[in-house]
Amino acid sequence: MRRISLLPTVPFLFLSAVPALAEGCPGAPEPVVTLDYGSRYAEDDPSRSSIDTESNAAVNRALRPIDAFIRDLVAQSNAVLAEGEDSAQQADCVLSRIAAWAEADALSDLGSFTARLSVGARLAGIAESYRQVRPLATDLKAAAGIEDWLTRRSAEQIDFWEKEATSGARTGNLRAWAALAVLLTGEVTRNDMQIGWASASAVRILCTARPDGSLPQETKRGGYGLHYQFHAIAPLVTIAAHLDRLGQPITESCDAALERAVGYALSDYAAKGALTEAYSGKPQSYFDGTETLQPHELAWLVAYRALFPQSDIASPLPRNEPLINSKLGGDQRLLWKDGGQGELP
Repeated sequence: MRRISLLPTVPFLFLSAVPALAEGCPGAPEPVVTLDYGSRYAEDDPSRSSIDTESNAAVNRALRPIDAFIRDLVAQSNAVLAEGEDSAQQADCVLSRIAAWAEADALSDLGSFTARLSVGARLAGIAESYRQVRPLATDLKAAAGIEDWLTRRSAEQIDFWEKEATSGARTGNLRAWAALAVLLTGEVTRNDMQIGWASASAVRILCTARPDGSLPQETKRGGYGLHYQFHAIAPLVTIAAHLDRLGQPITESCDAALERAVGYALSDYAAKGALTEAYSGKPQSYFDGTETLQPHELAWLVAYRALFPQSDIASPLPRNEPLINSKLGGDQRLLWKDGGQGELP
């Protein structure tokens, strides 16, 4: 199993037991048990918007094997979902790969504050991959091990966000991603406490929205303010869509804050970041040559249309762009195809 560490670490336990693989099923990559890295951002920048090139590269190296595994898992679980009833063997294959990480107690040794802060999105991707295939799988032993592992990781995330996270972070995008991971785990394990915590977390973040829909914790991030507004919206919309299916809607919370937050982001993108620039004092990254808006950043639009089928929301990207985000579970058109959203304008 893999240890990724950029800071001093403590010893960890090697576990050798792994589930048997279905015939033709690829094995899981080496489980990542330890994560220990610093911030991407310059230490002297309180807005956390000035990226330190060396630190950013180090964080990317640390997360690369996890993110690669999630992309692979989600592609496989999407294929199972698309095939439907005759996919039990491949569903069990997905379970066997996640179970290998569960057996190794992956992501249990988070040696830095930053790792604990940012692991939520990775847990969300794994939990959603599992959620997709669980109804078709037959390996109950693997399922039990995975659910126990996800429950422990979710409990740790709840503990971190309630006790250790800074007051600002508690209303930011990383809290939203952690809430999505906890919600997805709560869904598959029928854990009402976890579902409730995820819902309350999403509402807490949404209730910080200004009347124009901007999220203060994100728009203060200098040139990346609009970038992080989009980054927060992705899990918030997805959480709302899942809760709506569970009969626990949050779309009206805080004067329909979710719709306002989405409307702000798309309006500001159309205005070339002028609205967020007024808050942050910096030209926005999508318009200063730093980056371009990518389709995966807008994958949440499909779930949003499922929530609001009569909405006239339009994507600023060409309509044939793939709306795929591995942390949200892959192909969003596949996941929300029964939501009545139709084609995005």
